Amino acid sequence: MAGTTWNRLDAATLRTLAARDAIVLLPVASTEQHGPHLPTGVDDMLVTEVCRRVAGLLSSELPIVVTPTVWCGLADHHVPFGGTFSLTLQTYCLLLRDLCRSVLDAGFRKIVLVNGHAGNIAALAAITADLTRVLNAPIATVTYFMAAREAISNILQDQSGLMHACEAETSMMMAVHPELVDADRLGEAQGPAFDVVASLVPTLKRFVSFDQVTSTGVAGDARRSSRDKGEALLAACASALADGLRRGEPWEKPAFPSTSQARGE
Repeated sequence: MAGTTWNRLDAATLRTLAARDAIVLLPVASTEQHGPHLPTGVDDMLVTEVCRRVAGLLSSELPIVVTPTVWCGLADHHVPFGGTFSLTLQTYCLLLRDLCRSVLDAGFRKIVLVNGHAGNIAALAAITADLTRVLNAPIATVTYFMAAREAISNILQDQSGLMHACEAETSMMMAVHPELVDADRLGEAQGPAFDVVASLVPTLKRFVSFDQVTSTGVAGDARRSSRDKGEALLAACASALADGLRRGEPWEKPAFPSTSQARGE
């Protein structure tokens, strides 16, 4: 990944990549509690790894650059467990605006905010619309584990999708940073199921702190996590994102389907 990582390249090389209309992946994550068996940097490490793999898949086809990861996001719901950083929405919006402006000022035009934290999803939907208007640039966003939902469901044994400090996240950490997974505490790594998709549907809801949902800090069941599952999950997520970028989806397709498309014609 060294050849595509922003802070490992000199300014002249980055100017050349900008002139080639390179895609810039800007990973955004969170630093927060991840149960008794995982470190607080899970979201940071995993989205960074996915972007690294995407760059590897695309480097021979498309010019691509991966920026340093934004390691802090919106995580107020995890604060009661300790070990968590969290930004206000206003600060987060201003931070991403200035980072995207820096990328644009460096000559790039195509930016994808690659998200690795469920708590950022709703905010990013609003922020990217505002960034597109304010910066007059087509800022795109994707949550890497939402881009490969079907594949993830087929890989996991005890869950239908990624939850929190769960079978999916633990397996991916076993593949990327096994030394940071406390295997002796896997037996404690279970909690109630959490449906990320359902949480985003705008039905009648209120803010709920995560300690009101789970006493362990885990949503899902990590006990049958494995390195092989983790490798399969990372490959599926990177492949889904790479395929979308290869097709030019963020820039070639309209943001909303036409009426006939919506009817399935």
